[in-house]
Amino acid sequence: MILITGINILPGEIVILSCAFTAIVYITLFIFMMGQKKSPGSQTIYSMVSVSLKFILEMVLALIWFVVAKKTAFSSVILFFILYLTFTLFSILHIINTLKNKSLQKQV
Repeated sequence: MILITGINILPGEIVILSCAFTAIVYITLFIFMMGQKKSPGSQTIYSMVSVSLKFILEMVLALIWFVVAKKTAFSSVILFFILYLTFTLFSILHIINTLKNKSLQKQV
């Protein structure tokens, strides 16, 4: 049990959520990178599918976490949304950097 400013966070919860978010981000980036190898017309579809699938999988994870596992304590909610924000920022920044680099390569 980790005590951070009065919030009790169990290491098991951190590991479970981190693994779940890692799997979701891996699937998202895998689909996105597959789309980058396709024709320009289908790249947009792959990008939209990857981001949409990420959103749906995270909603399913939230449903499982809060309703099925009944992790509604303040610490569990805070942990979920901190990890959600962290992994979402990582995946979005990776996608933006990939698109920016690809755009710069086309200009040169």
